Amino acid sequence: QVQLVESGGGLVQAGGSLRLSCAASGSIFRFAVMGWYRQAPGKQRELVARISWGGNTDYADSVKGRFTISRDNAKNTVYLQMVSLKPEDTAVYFCNTVSRTFSWGQGTQVTVSS
Repeated sequence: QVQLVESGGGLVQAGGSLRLSCAASGSIFRFAVMGWYRQAPGKQRELVARISWGGNTDYADSVKGRFTISRDNAKNTVYLQMVSLKPEDTAVYFCNTVSRTFSWGQGTQVTVSS
């Protein structure tokens, strides 16, 4: 059973930056298209960035140009670099495959103050 552990969230002012990490156990990780999701209070969980095993990336329009997803297959870790953060980026951030294959981790809270 693959476990996902997200970290790196926090409280930042608008315009600030954060780098999130997602550590996964299990070798299946390196064969998966991984994604970062977020869920704001009262809203559905949404996919904001995805990355293939080979490094091809795609982003939601709301984060394009501000967020960068990357992965280290040797470390079974996915990263999300976030810059120019906005209050509307406030949410709990999760990682998973784009098919939501694995059980969800606890997520990491990102709060952006105006």
